Amino acid sequence: MILRMNDEKFLAHAAEAVLFSMGEPVDPGQLAAALECGRADAVRIVRELKDEYDLEERGVQILEIGGKYQLCTREKYYEALIRVVKVPKKPVLTDVLRETLAIVANRQPVTRLEIEKIRGVKSDHAVNRLIEYDLICEVGRLEAPGRPALFGTTEEFLRRFGLPSEKELPKVPEEEISRFKGEAAREVRLDDPGTNPAAGEEENHED
Repeated sequence: MILRMNDEKFLAHAAEAVLFSMGEPVDPGQLAAALECGRADAVRIVRELKDEYDLEERGVQILEIGGKYQLCTREKYYEALIRVVKVPKKPVLTDVLRETLAIVANRQPVTRLEIEKIRGVKSDHAVNRLIEYDLICEVGRLEAPGRPALFGTTEEFLRRFGLPSEKELPKVPEEEISRFKGEAAREVRLDDPGTNPAAGEEENHED
């Protein structure tokens, strides 16, 4: 049997091959050109593939990222991949990094100073670490004295958390922002012996 370009099964397999070969998010227009079909048909085909992968919980999945589609490893099987190819594990996000990332994700584009105002503590280390992990990046400059950098989330962030776009992000409630500030204040007290009441008691005892 000779497969033709109008054969649905052939088109699905061809879409799968394109996504696998590209290794990065593919625009529906690119996919349509590869399959020699309309953009709407390309989107329908890739979404049907996505549903099929999800239903069968295959080792790979198709993620929709910013209107594009990418074939990648399903997260639950990542440990098996690590054992074989010996790649470094995904970076661990501490509470401080999660708080900082949540602020950037919900307030983007945001300056470092705005992040620090919300957290109530210097956040240079957290911001730099998130940049290193490719979860946030500089997206522009604020038109203000000094032109401070503006930060936003990356495609890697969307991949990591399985989000199709920034619009799908849940808003951080104000009570969570208050909690961030409280935890940041505790960080400062722990890092600065001069603000630790116990330290003061010990000094008075010695006098």
